[in-house]
Amino acid sequence: MCERYVLVDKIEVIQQVFNAKFEGNYEPNFNISVGNKTLVLTDDKPQQLQLFQFGLTPFWAEKQMNLFNARAEGDSNKDNDTNFRGSKGIILKPEFRKPIRSQRCLIVASAFIEGLTNAVTPYLIYLKKRPIAFAGIWDSWKNPENEEIVNSFAIITVAANSFMQKVHCSRMPVILTEYYYKTWLKPGLNLGTITGLLEQYPANAMNAYTISNEIKNIENNYKKLLNPIGDRLNPENKIFDSRRINEYGYYGHKKKKTEDLHKPTLGDKANKD
Repeated sequence: MCERYVLVDKIEVIQQVFNAKFEGNYEPNFNISVGNKTLVLTDDKPQQLQLFQFGLTPFWAEKQMNLFNARAEGDSNKDNDTNFRGSKGIILKPEFRKPIRSQRCLIVASAFIEGLTNAVTPYLIYLKKRPIAFAGIWDSWKNPENEEIVNSFAIITVAANSFMQKVHCSRMPVILTEYYYKTWLKPGLNLGTITGLLEQYPANAMNAYTISNEIKNIENNYKKLLNPIGDRLNPENKIFDSRRINEYGYYGHKKKKTEDLHKPTLGDKANKD
């Protein structure tokens, strides 16, 4: 599953990476959970960053559903076999068969969180480059009680790669590289191309460290939640994305002094309050 993630990059960085504009109030979110509104790029407005609600409700639903994940395999691969090569059953699911064809979105993130059950220590999982984009689907639902239009989305998931298995996860979000951003949002894309993009992200491009159990409470939302309480799973020997750090700072906050630019963008302690 992927039910919690982080978006802390500066809006200027996000606009540059996704070649899109945002009009409105943006605040970093250190603990995005179902029901929160956060940034997406939709296929009908690919140059406009919008605030949609995490947790999809299909347009035909009688009540709000909050489907936060959409399995790429649909009802197949219930054992989450990492070598599964069967059909992508998402195209058959009533909740997802329309959105996967014509209502796709990029979900903007800085990192994501796994290990939220009581018996597991949570991990912050990140890539060497950020912000990143999850492959998603969206829909618009009218609340029958007050006729409010709710625009919402779900993150598409696949079976975990070898790295995600190290953090005791059987599923992971579909993470798209920048090369495929325009493709994913292209109208009229054939199903073969769509489902062909629903694959695991390379394990060797990911890293993680443990964080406080305080992240498990959805009411907690402050930068110290991202402080590491253990070593990174994989050692890092070079600066991550130093150009972007130098220009904008990191974690969406004030740029650090020159001597601090020799720290990786993720993996070190976040600034203390």
